[in-house]
Amino acid sequence: MAKRIQFSAHGGPEVLTWTDFDPADPAEHEVQVEHRAIGINYIDTYVRSGLYPVAAFPSGLGTEAAGVVSRVGRGVTLFKPGDRVVYCLASMGAYSEVHNVAEDRLMHLPEAISFEQGAASYLKGLTTQYLLRQTYKISAGETFLFHAAAGGVGLIACQWAKALGAHLIGTVGSAEKATIARNAGAWATINYREEDIAARVSELTKKVGVVYDSVGKDTWEASLDSLRRHGLMVSFGNASGPVTGIDLGILNKKGSLFVTRPSLFGYITNRQELETASAELFSLLASGAIRVEVPEQQKFALKEASKAHQILESRATQGSCLLIP
Repeated sequence: MAKRIQFSAHGGPEVLTWTDFDPADPAEHEVQVEHRAIGINYIDTYVRSGLYPVAAFPSGLGTEAAGVVSRVGRGVTLFKPGDRVVYCLASMGAYSEVHNVAEDRLMHLPEAISFEQGAASYLKGLTTQYLLRQTYKISAGETFLFHAAAGGVGLIACQWAKALGAHLIGTVGSAEKATIARNAGAWATINYREEDIAARVSELTKKVGVVYDSVGKDTWEASLDSLRRHGLMVSFGNASGPVTGIDLGILNKKGSLFVTRPSLFGYITNRQELETASAELFSLLASGAIRVEVPEQQKFALKEASKAHQILESRATQGSCLLIP
């Protein structure tokens, strides 16, 4: 028997339960991983709440973890028992002591990267990679706007932008988070609770060519107003609620703007794409250009997943959070 978090109905953090389960044998081309650290991502709250509904109940939760290979199924050629591994695009169920993962969704974790660093950075790091290197390729010297700069993705983006020689303007919700974002590499910060975002962007750099927005409803208008003519709005999350009821004419009125709603699954569709993106991320992590440090108060025992979700949704966290089996 092993332990995992599961839920039998969509709802708030209270629907998450701590339960026993019998791990299935790894199927053909599957690898069984014993977890050492499990990543918590905001998308997990969307799945739990029903914004992204699951196919059937009871359901596991989570898609990101790092650990050690314990068993391999028939036909597995890339991994063996004892290998250090990390994943973030697996089937639902990473909030568990062990999980079976398709071989082509798993990557070897370099020795220079700890299990906690791997679980805290893999999904967020691959997200940052596709945003800054594929959706819109940020150039050295370019200035752009990135919302929630003190969040898990945001802090990696601050560091990645600095490594590229670019100027990231980050929105934050407090003076403390502004300091954290600047220390991570943000060129400038905007406290959205006290400052007008678009007006402050104009003061700093007139307008920007791209805005990365994971907040959603609350920042939609400010994001559009921060863009120069023909600028790109990259809406990749809904932390404040989804953007709905859009009149496309507003894009014309504000400068013939472009909008995209990307996801990691749209940019990593095969093994080669996963390996290419992972190699770039792992290189920056191993070199120290990107550092991911999880505060002790943001590490939770696996059975405390409900508490972790409550804190995450309160926007009281800074950077990444982890579950520890």
